[in-house]
Amino acid sequence: MRAGRLDRTITLQRQSEIVSSAGTVTATWTDFAVLRAELLSNLSAEVARAYGEGEGADMVFRIRHYHGLTTKDRVVYAGQSYGISAIVQLGRRRAMELRCKVAP
Repeated sequence: MRAGRLDRTITLQRQSEIVSSAGTVTATWTDFAVLRAELLSNLSAEVARAYGEGEGADMVFRIRHYHGLTTKDRVVYAGQSYGISAIVQLGRRRAMELRCKVAP
C-alpha cells in the first residue's frame, strides 16, 4: 500500500453506553481512531429496497490493517456517518477495505 494514496481522513466510532446519575442508560457513539484512508469508490445509485425505490450511497475505503475493527463500528467521513457493512482483508494484516453504507 502506497502512503501517497491515503489522502483522506476518516474517524472510526464505536457505540458505547453511558449511565447517568439518575440511572438511565444512553447509547452514544465515541471516537476511537482517526486514520488516513484511500477513497476507492463513491457510488450513489438508485437501489431497490423492501419498501420501494430509494437512494443509497456506497463508499469503499482502504486503510492500513486495524486490529479489532468490526462491522458494529462506523466510519465518519466529511461530516457524514457510514455504517460498515463488510470488511475485506487484503494480504496478511497489511490492509483492509471497508464497505460502507449511509448510517440511518
